[in-house]
Amino acid sequence: MLDRVRAILDDFRYRRQLRQWTGGSDKAREMPLSELRELRRRANQVRRRIDAINHVAVSRLTLPVIGSNAIRKPPRTEWAHRPQAWAGPVYPSGIAAVDTKQKIGSEVTIFHDCTESELSFRQVRNTNEDDFAPFGLRMDVFNFDGSFLSLAIEMPKNAVEGLKRTHILRLDMIVDSERPQEMFARLNIRHGPNTEQVVRELDMAQRNIWVEFDMYYTQFDEARGDSMWIDLIFEGPSMNQVTIRDVTMIRRPRASI
Repeated sequence: MLDRVRAILDDFRYRRQLRQWTGGSDKAREMPLSELRELRRRANQVRRRIDAINHVAVSRLTLPVIGSNAIRKPPRTEWAHRPQAWAGPVYPSGIAAVDTKQKIGSEVTIFHDCTESELSFRQVRNTNEDDFAPFGLRMDVFNFDGSFLSLAIEMPKNAVEGLKRTHILRLDMIVDSERPQEMFARLNIRHGPNTEQVVRELDMAQRNIWVEFDMYYTQFDEARGDSMWIDLIFEGPSMNQVTIRDVTMIRRPRASI
């Protein structure tokens, strides 16, 4: 009985809030600017919470199912992560004439030096049977008059927690490209005032791509690990469509020598 009463009250509050926002949207064109600013501030606060709920809901209710956090993990994997842009819906979900430093969700940033951007991106739904990630990122590049194009993917804080030079980091990707595309992956780890960088060329002859970064051959200071990110660097991207279907990062201990 108590649960039924709570459900009735929740439904009543929901309908009242919905009427309030409907009324606000109807009056927005005519209300004083001071009231409009306050309404926009409240709307932005609500939207952030709605976006967070939508991110989780779409992840759990669409296929491939993300609730399982399905990531291919080699034996002895200690840590694994799929960035948000491939795990659930992000905002903005698409944009044309992308400016440099354009954010895609909270973890991905596009960098380029074009004088006139003819680059667009959009988040797409994965539907192939072998797709583990529910979403992919598609970039369309027309004329490209810049010297570099890269996608910076931030890793969460726990990526460097406990990271040692006895670890191997592995990047796995699934990439579809209209025409042959040369790509590189650069691992960046900030430790204290320094940033360790390791570059690997990606074998684009296949759809499923992976590279490993052996921490043993770096100068990484284990006691000062601060942050980690991956740069995906595109060489000669002009007149091409590239869809990155999945990106995952795992950590495992290296074999003893």
